Amino acid sequence: MATGAVPASFMTLKGRGNGLGLAKTSDFVKVSDLKRVKFNRTKVFVIKNANPASNITELQPASEGSPLLVPVQKYCESTHKTVRRKTRTVMVGDVALGSDHPIRIQTMTTTDTKDVAATVEQVMQIADRGADLVRITVQGKREADACFEIKNTLVQKNYNIPLVADIHFAPSVALRVAECFDKIRVNPGNFADRRAQFETLEYTDDDYQKELEHIEKVFVPLVEKCKKYGRAMRIGTNHGSLSDRIMSYYGDSPRGMVESAFEFARICRKLDFHNFVFSMKASNPVIMVQAYRLLVAEMYVQGWDYPLHLGVTEAGEGEDGRMKSAIGIGTLLQDGLGDTIRVSLTEPPEEEIDPCRKLANLGMKASQIQQGVAPFEEKHRRYFDFQRRTGDLPVQKEGEEVDYRGVLHRDGSVLMSVSLDQLKTPELFYRSLAAKLVLGMPFKDLATVDSILLRELPPVDDKDARLALKRLIDVSMGVITPLSEQLSKPLPNAIVLVNLNELSTGAHKLLPEGTRLVVSVRGDESYEELEVLKSIDATMILHDLPYSDEKTGRVHTARRLFEYLSENSLNFPVLHHIQFPKGIPRDDLVINAGANAGALLVDGLGDGILLEAPDQDFEFLRNTSFNLLQGCRMRNTKTEYVSCPSCGRTLFDLQVISAEIREKTSHLPGVSIAIMGCIVNGPGEMADADFGYVGGAPGKIDLYVGKTVVQRGIAMEGATNALIQLIKDHGRWVDPPAEE
Repeated sequence: MATGAVPASFMTLKGRGNGLGLAKTSDFVKVSDLKRVKFNRTKVFVIKNANPASNITELQPASEGSPLLVPVQKYCESTHKTVRRKTRTVMVGDVALGSDHPIRIQTMTTTDTKDVAATVEQVMQIADRGADLVRITVQGKREADACFEIKNTLVQKNYNIPLVADIHFAPSVALRVAECFDKIRVNPGNFADRRAQFETLEYTDDDYQKELEHIEKVFVPLVEKCKKYGRAMRIGTNHGSLSDRIMSYYGDSPRGMVESAFEFARICRKLDFHNFVFSMKASNPVIMVQAYRLLVAEMYVQGWDYPLHLGVTEAGEGEDGRMKSAIGIGTLLQDGLGDTIRVSLTEPPEEEIDPCRKLANLGMKASQIQQGVAPFEEKHRRYFDFQRRTGDLPVQKEGEEVDYRGVLHRDGSVLMSVSLDQLKTPELFYRSLAAKLVLGMPFKDLATVDSILLRELPPVDDKDARLALKRLIDVSMGVITPLSEQLSKPLPNAIVLVNLNELSTGAHKLLPEGTRLVVSVRGDESYEELEVLKSIDATMILHDLPYSDEKTGRVHTARRLFEYLSENSLNFPVLHHIQFPKGIPRDDLVINAGANAGALLVDGLGDGILLEAPDQDFEFLRNTSFNLLQGCRMRNTKTEYVSCPSCGRTLFDLQVISAEIREKTSHLPGVSIAIMGCIVNGPGEMADADFGYVGGAPGKIDLYVGKTVVQRGIAMEGATNALIQLIKDHGRWVDPPAEE
């Protein structure tokens, strides 16, 4: 990728005569209706790198062949090992946040804040489960008044856990509660700006500046009060609840999220207030990761060192919520980013603590041992925007007896390891793979396993088992087996698993010519060892680093492998193969898979997943694999839910209603439904959803299509059926499949 260097002054063009539309106070320049600028005899577009300390700015194309040049920026300390990003210490009460301290875990109460006794009881339960901080929604004056009693009661009961006030739309409430709580969370999208109407507005530079002056006028009193009382602050941007002003300039994008937060951070810095942290939350883990990376990259440019609060907002419940959180939070922890975390689940708040702790421990351990791989130059991975590296899918070759084109799926593949015992009951076996059965014969469906790994082949004379495998091969399901098994008990049209040593010694040449190969690779082999990949035609590569190899980083070895493949124009599909140890708890497996394989898939690195765990239920592993792909915005095999975790604003029993809606709508792949307890977490924060079910008033529900309300004030008892009818009216409904 070509790069160049130009004087920094080149990047700070002012005015509109040259075709650049710039926001004068912006660290990211809005590029719109551009005339092209000459650079190294090439006409290009430019984005500013606002580093006041640098006279020279190094530029590179935003992507291969792109006319847009962007600053060369780093987003973490190291891309080949986990090194925790150095931050300042921020004090929240007596709890210290930052890189010199453990990763702190937190959650949020779901009680009505005005109910002091219930809120105190829930805070104590949360503290007893080991949380370091607890957040409480404070939406009005009565709730703010209750906060004083909540704080005093907890102190009398010897509970000194720091309390965080969650503020939306209410600067005066923030001022009041800052007198008793330890930290104030403000949402830049709605603290001083009006509620977003999702309108595209035209701004002159003067108009934009006037709005910034309004924000400063509203926000300064809170900053001054926090300084006076020694309070902390979180500047917490949410994707989708950006203001119309920000969206008009930057779009509903990670870059807009960062600039929204920076507007508030500059005011804090202007007043010499530094006891604050940032967050960049989204319900989409891919957007969330990009936003945090952009934030940190710009902080490096500015020389800022504020800590990060990590979270995937509205992650949902059960395994889905844990997986989404592990993908987003785990990805950033692997790069040494994150100082406090929350796993947002549609469950009782104390249930968030355990998965939160597991992720924190994962991040702490990785950074303490600096888990990684030997240094390598990384030139092809896209840090700040998603672009999938798609491996070449199998094509049919002349003379092949079976169709191999279905052994991998274009949107991401799921492989499963199976045993000989499973072959003894073919119909049950086919159902376990989520295959459709027609007169006992298997056929692939939307969420059917693509290929299977069979480490031991049935004896040559076991005709029933071999017939069961043949029927899978006939419907283009790959049957993968080790080289030694295929040589000793050949299975017609099997795909053979080999390692680099077997390739380099030529052992694979004992197979019939044209046999398809799968190659298992650790990723940290020497480049000389990897050279053998240039001489073969592999159907796929399995990236398989032993789980017990704790010092070597799975994410980092995979990045190194992908870099090698890209440098050498080897476009083999790569699947992430994780072999978990016996006895691993389910939550640990989900979180580890999300934090390791998910951290690669959100960067577009990988074509699928193979999870093995000796004593785990087969269906659980299959569902976890598909959940992982869907959480990384790859293969969509079921309804997607954006479900808020509930808080004191919630206007109905979120857990009960969420379960009811899921039960009736879970069979709609490609459809996304937001279930929101109130308007604060309504049209803004459900930015990804097709349909929305939002609490509008006690006992009343508003329904949305995208961000537009289409029905208001529906009685609770009929709201779920009204949602289903809305989905039908828009042609997105299908009847549930009949039970076989």
